[in-house]
Amino acid sequence: ADNLGALGQTETQVGVLKTIADRSPQNAEIQATMGKKLLGMGQPTIALELLQRSAALQPQSWQAHSVLGAALDQATRHAEAREHYQAALAIKPDELSITNNLAMSYALQGKLPEAERILREALAQPGSKSLPRIRQNLALIVGLQGRLDESQQIAAQDLPPDQVQANRAYLQEMLARPNTWAQLQDG
Repeated sequence: ADNLGALGQTETQVGVLKTIADRSPQNAEIQATMGKKLLGMGQPTIALELLQRSAALQPQSWQAHSVLGAALDQATRHAEAREHYQAALAIKPDELSITNNLAMSYALQGKLPEAERILREALAQPGSKSLPRIRQNLALIVGLQGRLDESQQIAAQDLPPDQVQANRAYLQEMLARPNTWAQLQDG
């Protein structure tokens, strides 16, 4: 299946993975692999069953809970997603990718102050300053709250000036539209 994916034969790869997953319902790794593939293809509803099975088979795997949370977020089931991110953090509290996903789950639901608080706490952890993705997500969340100058300062820590300006222009345009959050959540 991996070789088929490397060759760009995604449909065949998915068929092979589905056959393997159907024949190995108790193999958490296979269930997760198929679920992740479907998730990456934008099919979170189909992926959910496999990822839920994988998480149930390995309840102490922070990765299983984190991936399931991502699938639930894609399916706009944000409260359930956050339960799995919290379960993942209970297993591996210092994993900043989980914290980032938790914050973005709040953002997807329009709970920007909570998302901002979580991202700021993540950046305050030792070693987290080297994670530009968290900082860029913070810049986005701050910008979506209308604090464009502050957002620009945060983004400038990792991005070249032209990209910072482009991001600011995009945020300004987005904030000028009526019902921005309703449009995002409907999409």
